[in-house]
Amino acid sequence: MTTHDEHADAASRAAALLSELTAGEPRGSWSAPGRVNLIGEHTDYNDGFVLPFAIDRRTSVVAAERSDGMLRVASTFADEPVEVALADLPDLFPGSDVPEWAAYPIGVAWAAVAASGISPTRGLDLAIASDVPVGAGLSSSAAIEGATAAALNDLWSLGFDAVALARIGRTAENDAVGAPTGIMDQMAAMLGRTDAAIFLDCRSLDTDVVDLGFAAAGLDVLVIDTGVKHSHATGGYRDRRDSCERGAHALGVPALRDVSVGDLARAQRLLDDTTFRRVRHIVTENERVRETVATLRAEGPRAIGGLLLASHASMRDDFEISVPELDTAVEVAVATGAIGARMTGGGFGGAAIALVEHAAVERVGDAVRAAFDAAGYGAPTIFTVAASEGARRDT
Repeated sequence: MTTHDEHADAASRAAALLSELTAGEPRGSWSAPGRVNLIGEHTDYNDGFVLPFAIDRRTSVVAAERSDGMLRVASTFADEPVEVALADLPDLFPGSDVPEWAAYPIGVAWAAVAASGISPTRGLDLAIASDVPVGAGLSSSAAIEGATAAALNDLWSLGFDAVALARIGRTAENDAVGAPTGIMDQMAAMLGRTDAAIFLDCRSLDTDVVDLGFAAAGLDVLVIDTGVKHSHATGGYRDRRDSCERGAHALGVPALRDVSVGDLARAQRLLDDTTFRRVRHIVTENERVRETVATLRAEGPRAIGGLLLASHASMRDDFEISVPELDTAVEVAVATGAIGARMTGGGFGGAAIALVEHAAVERVGDAVRAAFDAAGYGAPTIFTVAASEGARRDT
């Protein structure tokens, strides 16, 4: 079970798809990574702190120019391409009948036009292929957005920096797709660095690169994709966000970022039990993110296991976004030697991560598979990831 980098394969599959669409010459190939969030879940849309890292699984976009004013997108995940007129882009969202998969790249084009004020007239064909698992909590959506944004930034000479492109991706996801996510995923996809995580303040968008030291310590990040699919555009995620907003309003603060652990006793008096527990998760999770950064710098990665486990318990019990498959993955991984483990991503399915000694990767993976089989769950997909770089032009 080695680190899995099939990016060249994604790029070649995107190029092959483009050649099926058009005889036009490719103008280039761009890619962006998925991400693992080491710690800091649902804190991003509460103006809080997160610690994601980009992973070595990527989405590729290969582009060719067209002679008309049409934008056409095709994906290896979809049977048919989708096309829209560039002239229609400004008024396309929200409320478009564009299929959801195509709303990600077309939404990026729509948001880029709005942010830049340009009116592009030369059409494009965009072919998309990905090695980021969909629905696993590894942000396949931000990988599509990041690769598309990087491509359009070059092809349309927009001149945006990485943070501006991350904002464009978030706008696409929020307003074109209708998923009420924060900006963490897009920032990780744009700003990722090899062997490092991005400590992000989601209010100011200030970032700090934090060396992880996993390789030097002989540690791997094991991703356990439960196969339980989730979608951020459906109810559970939005319900949690609404609870957080109600809690902030009741406490008289702009966002839960402004609530400290010392404020929780007052919050418990003011709020109903469910809203209080939602608030408590966000407040304590922000603290755990800051503690993880400090611990990595002072003591190294072997000392963060307890913080990962506390994060998972908070998501399971207070935010109630875990599922039995995720809990099993975390419990079995730790019982068979992982330093720490937690679910990662928006929840209601997706993946767990475990920080594991390199020599124990096979043992932990085998134990999780056996536990899933014994419980009657579907077989998980298990692989390692390494911290990688963000969006880039490849050719």
